[in-house]
Amino acid sequence: MRRLRRYLPILPLAALPLVLFVDQHSPAAASAPAEVARPYQQIEPISPLPRNIDLPPAKVALGERLFRDPRLSSNNTIACVSCHDFDRGGTDRRQFSLGVGGKVGAINAPTVFNSGFNFVQFWDGRAASLEDQVAGPIHNPNEMASDWSQVLAKLGEDSDYRARFAAVYANGITATNVADAIACFERSLVTPDAPFDRYLRGDLNALSADQREGYRRFKDLGCTGCHQGVNIGGNLFQRFGVMRDFFAGKRSPTAADLGRYNVTGREEDRHVFKVPSLRNVALTPPYFHDGSVATLEDAVAVMGRVQLDRDLTPDDTRLIVAFLRSLTGKWQGKPLR
Repeated sequence: MRRLRRYLPILPLAALPLVLFVDQHSPAAASAPAEVARPYQQIEPISPLPRNIDLPPAKVALGERLFRDPRLSSNNTIACVSCHDFDRGGTDRRQFSLGVGGKVGAINAPTVFNSGFNFVQFWDGRAASLEDQVAGPIHNPNEMASDWSQVLAKLGEDSDYRARFAAVYANGITATNVADAIACFERSLVTPDAPFDRYLRGDLNALSADQREGYRRFKDLGCTGCHQGVNIGGNLFQRFGVMRDFFAGKRSPTAADLGRYNVTGREEDRHVFKVPSLRNVALTPPYFHDGSVATLEDAVAVMGRVQLDRDLTPDDTRLIVAFLRSLTGKWQGKPLR
């Protein structure tokens, strides 16, 4: 079977399979542990994150150093962590990130946490893997504004890097190996044991009554048509504005608003995006590809209108937001805040 490449319509829960997971033919599934690669034995559209990921420690440590190293940028001021801050939910909480010289990016930076479970990378899905994704920010003139020749020259001058790369890779410092190490570190950024994960594993007291009711409404309204699986999203494309036009009347349309159309040139891909993960979503405002919505409450209301053709009641919104707050997990054994 070929990997799912088109987007799916919004469907009510009753029309969905009882168990939905990461696309088994995706790069994410190929790198995921067995606990994720096989169906979770519970009749729910969402499955818990694995508590452990088996990755080579030396490669993870090298990738983390590279992720934090501003020498990947042309003027040595911007690192990957500049836009993907672990203390801000794996984002920078800006509408658009700032690159070298204060240049402003064109699209909201998604969280790096749990990104290894996405079936493609970037909002428009132009990178098939985390390894492919690494080159994008390095070469983007509004982000790191560099290139591989500059990056490799800088890293090659560092004796510690030379030793670390030699210990992990037979051919030392190369662009492929830099991307591989960073991607390996990013796959380690898993945030398990959210209250909702504990609930799925059998701890029925992990959620409050409001959170349980919010989850019920989340399913009944059809939100799990797109937000399901281990990452509660990130495993399919969908049009932003299935039922109502999100972009109608937008004052300043941008190229980024075109979504996957920028990759394929196909009219049916206009305004189609990778469905974002809802993991830790309470920590990652502002919302949507354009960072146009500041609060989780407003984001839920917008999604109800444009994706489901529903004007959610204040009670619907309140309860669904309560459920979404239960998706905040732990990193390195400590709750994300």
